[in-house]
Amino acid sequence: MSEQSVNEVDKKEIAPMPTKEIGGEELVLEPIPEQPQDPSKVSLEERLPEEIDLADPELYFNRELSHLQFNARVLEQAMDENHPILNRLTFLCIFSSNMDEFFEIRVAGLKSQLEYSREKNGPDGMHPKKVLSLISEQAHKLVRRQYRILNDIIFPKLAAEDVKFIRRSVWNEKQATWAKRYFRDNVLPIISPIGLDPAHPFPRLANKTFNFVVELEGRDAFGRENGLAIVPAPSSLPRLVKMPDDVSEGGDNLVFLSSIIHAHADQLFPGMTVKGCFQFRLTRNADLEVDSDDIGVDLAGALRTELQSRHYGSSVRLEIADNCPTHIIDSLLKQFDLETQDLYKTDGPVNLSRLMAVLELVDRPDLMYPPFSPGLPRKLASSGGIFEAIRQRDYLLMHPFESFAPVIDFLSDAAKDPYVVAIRQTLYRTGARSPIANALVEAARNGKEVTVVIELRARFDEAENLALASRLQDAGAIVVYGVVRHKTHAKMILIVRREGTELTRYVHLGTGNYHAGNARLYTDYSFLTCDKEIGDDVHRVFQQLTGMSKELKVKKLLHAPFTLRDRLLDMINREAENAQKGDPSRIIIKVNSLTEQRLVQALYKASQAGVKIDLIVRGICTLRPGIKGISSNIRVRSIIGRFLEHTRVYYFYNNRNPQVYLSSADGMDRNLNNRIEVAFPLQDLKLSRRVKKELELYLADNTQSWVLQSDGSYQLSKPRKGEYRSAQRTLLSDLADSTR
Repeated sequence: MSEQSVNEVDKKEIAPMPTKEIGGEELVLEPIPEQPQDPSKVSLEERLPEEIDLADPELYFNRELSHLQFNARVLEQAMDENHPILNRLTFLCIFSSNMDEFFEIRVAGLKSQLEYSREKNGPDGMHPKKVLSLISEQAHKLVRRQYRILNDIIFPKLAAEDVKFIRRSVWNEKQATWAKRYFRDNVLPIISPIGLDPAHPFPRLANKTFNFVVELEGRDAFGRENGLAIVPAPSSLPRLVKMPDDVSEGGDNLVFLSSIIHAHADQLFPGMTVKGCFQFRLTRNADLEVDSDDIGVDLAGALRTELQSRHYGSSVRLEIADNCPTHIIDSLLKQFDLETQDLYKTDGPVNLSRLMAVLELVDRPDLMYPPFSPGLPRKLASSGGIFEAIRQRDYLLMHPFESFAPVIDFLSDAAKDPYVVAIRQTLYRTGARSPIANALVEAARNGKEVTVVIELRARFDEAENLALASRLQDAGAIVVYGVVRHKTHAKMILIVRREGTELTRYVHLGTGNYHAGNARLYTDYSFLTCDKEIGDDVHRVFQQLTGMSKELKVKKLLHAPFTLRDRLLDMINREAENAQKGDPSRIIIKVNSLTEQRLVQALYKASQAGVKIDLIVRGICTLRPGIKGISSNIRVRSIIGRFLEHTRVYYFYNNRNPQVYLSSADGMDRNLNNRIEVAFPLQDLKLSRRVKKELELYLADNTQSWVLQSDGSYQLSKPRKGEYRSAQRTLLSDLADSTR
């Protein structure tokens, strides 16, 4: 994409996202419900500052309900007419996938607390049973809205562009003949209907598998008359099929596998009468719980064993076609030990995340975001080599607007360089066959000392990481799995290169994962340096990860779980002290989530002292802004757009001597207290000013930003005509498709 066309996209007049009703239902970004308060208790606004306990539950939003609101903001992107229509469909699919994980992990966790009598109230003071009730209420509204957006807006708009989803009720004769043949040749040979009777108990259905419950009438050849059967849809078959051009009248014509099975269900039960066929899907607890006391000496072996049971955790949610009779629904709820609040009736396919297949089946680039070429600093692309470039100065890249290629080149060149003697790296999510993995394998085979710290427990990437570990070990690399009770989430590469009579350390530090695909979808920073003290610090962190030692002092990095939280608190408190003395003060923090209670309390105190605080929190935020006398100086906004916001930045004005730290860590308890994380300073004044400028772009965004209100609701920014500002569009225009 040319620089001119990028700018044309940026200058396009952006209308505010519509908030019109869908099927009579309003926008659902509602306030987060609070715990009922004692009516005799004085409200927060009426209390004197010295009377306020910063641990008061009234000061905190519920974590899970805040998480649900993030998913709601993602869903609303499907309504934003500034996104191309296929990308709007993608947001709908992402919402569906997000909700799956929300139920698999967060709802499942709350249910487990109740099941095992381990209820624990969070800082908001809300009991898990109450939280589950509120989740059900809000989630049902979101799911209804999701299907109304799909049926009333997305499908019609795609049809207008000749991308049609053909329902079986409107198949023409040719299409019906084709569907019958497809069923006969592709489905019937591998599908296994299961009639329910004492000899055929209810099958054990894996998590999120696609199934049908079929109501039957009549007796079979053995005289059996039960009335119900279960038909698991073959996992090997695509959920969406493209019809051949010769059976349709132009355009792209797609049909759901569910429609094909539904239309031919009678062929699965010859001689029986099919009274009804209804699709359903069961969501189970998918959180792996590897007990550290049972691991012994083999974390990988324990994880492999646990992965086998992931698909069969306790039931959490039942999704089923909305026309399914009540008596069948009641039977399924009883079978899965679920309650009515766990039931979600769907007006369409139960597995909407599978609609992502449309992007592969339909070749319509005109219905998607235009492509772009990430930018690349000229000196990093020069023939002098990447090590020569880094020796001259530090480099900061912002993905996806700037290329991830230098990070891959950093490793690839090291693998081939005869002067490189050692490579160390942490890996959280990257893929067993990724360019990063390939470079590490090559380096090991070339005789480099390669040591890789792989976090096996990266959620839903465990199997991939086990495969990656095996591949690296086969190549001769040393592979370790970090620290048992602390996930290794830090993003670090250390390359040791012999230069003359000395060994020089080259370092990459990042806010995101070493995954080239994610680097085109997530916003993240990459930092390349050969600063001696940072190199020494990274070396010490690796020593702790691969060996055993007491806490090793680091000079420039902030290192969780040892120094990161406390240093962040110190810097927040320093801003508060400066404000109290009348000196200028400012805090800007950009993270994915903010929940750590001590961090929140420190921000409240800084606000009370007069510090202006801007928080850019993409997802969960338990801090309550805008409370007079407590958080009236705090503004919180969430940016949701084309790219997933993933950078973590901590900015402190520091009495005219700004300090800027980039980090792998969010403002969460797990990041600051229970993980291996690092935050690294930007010492180069030019780089720190650049990051501050980019933060200001996000603070000025009025087209993709949602502002958190004191009642927990999110308000979408609505720019005046001609005053449209989008941080992501501006960064795309400024950084992409250019060599600087």
